[in-house]
Amino acid sequence: MVNTLRSRVEAAGAQLAFGLPRPVRRLIAGRPIQVDGQVLSLDAQLLLRLQQFSGVAMSKRTPELARQVLARSHHLVSGAPIEPVGKRELTIPDDNGGIPATLYTPQGLPGNSGLLVFYHGGGWVIGTRESHDNAARFFAKYAGVRVLSIEYRLAPEHPFPAAADDAVTAFEFAYAKAQDLGAAPDRIAVGGDSAGGNLAAVAAQVMTGRGGPAPAFQLLLYPGVDASTRRRSRELFGSGFFLTDADMTWFIDHYAPTGTDRTDPRLSPLLTEDFSGLPPAYIATAGFDPLRDEGEAYGEKLRAAGVPVAVSRQADLIHGYVNFLGIGRRFREATAEAAGALRLGLSGLK
Repeated sequence: MVNTLRSRVEAAGAQLAFGLPRPVRRLIAGRPIQVDGQVLSLDAQLLLRLQQFSGVAMSKRTPELARQVLARSHHLVSGAPIEPVGKRELTIPDDNGGIPATLYTPQGLPGNSGLLVFYHGGGWVIGTRESHDNAARFFAKYAGVRVLSIEYRLAPEHPFPAAADDAVTAFEFAYAKAQDLGAAPDRIAVGGDSAGGNLAAVAAQVMTGRGGPAPAFQLLLYPGVDASTRRRSRELFGSGFFLTDADMTWFIDHYAPTGTDRTDPRLSPLLTEDFSGLPPAYIATAGFDPLRDEGEAYGEKLRAAGVPVAVSRQADLIHGYVNFLGIGRRFREATAEAAGALRLGLSGLK
């Protein structure tokens, strides 16, 4: 990404806004917002106000333009690269020309460590390893694991089930090549945010259903897990809270166009019949997120099947918060909780 003068000015402006005294930030953000018994954090409300000024809306753009906007803008909120974390580029072999991936290794981490196979968010249409670079770095450093970030195929060029297939292939590769990656094969987690959380859940289900090898842990951050049903949270938070109802329709129509069976568990993993035997999970939802209710329903089904699961609602936050590590404090706090869950989830596995 070319870091233009405009981009640098915009980034400086965002930092300035979040560095202002709290009363001034509150004045810019407006009066506190309360919905469904939840109060939106000042950091999230200020970010939404800045988004209103920018006029960014995925559903009003073509996929190509939406990707260009993300490439130019993600650094505004992601922050300076988290160090010291090493990076190594590699390619996962498959039948479609290979899946690009990046291996992140925090400084001083010994071999035979835990590893997170990470799938970025972006509605299966936008998002890249680069857009989620700092999120991957954060989990590597603060969970004390290696992170293998995956560049799965995007829609509409590659509609469902291409991304799901790539997610499974990536886990199979990580398990088979664990020693080469510096990881222990029985300490490999799958995880991701939003659409990436969907792919992580799908990979865990597919591998478990085959009888293994299966992931040791699932890190599901505000995942989309049911493309077949509109839940209450989508009605409550479908406008004005970063991810909109129109955005969700735009994303799913590109990934699973008309004629796709949206009840297929590889698209809607909440609808799978058998949850028994799935790996332990940490599921984070955001209170002001249209996806909130389906993520929590996924946790309920895991729990009912006897799967160890922690469901943590970040009641004052919006969708996408792991990408906002460079501004305010609240987004980083919530992401730190997820990193702690990942560390704990892999720590007792030998």
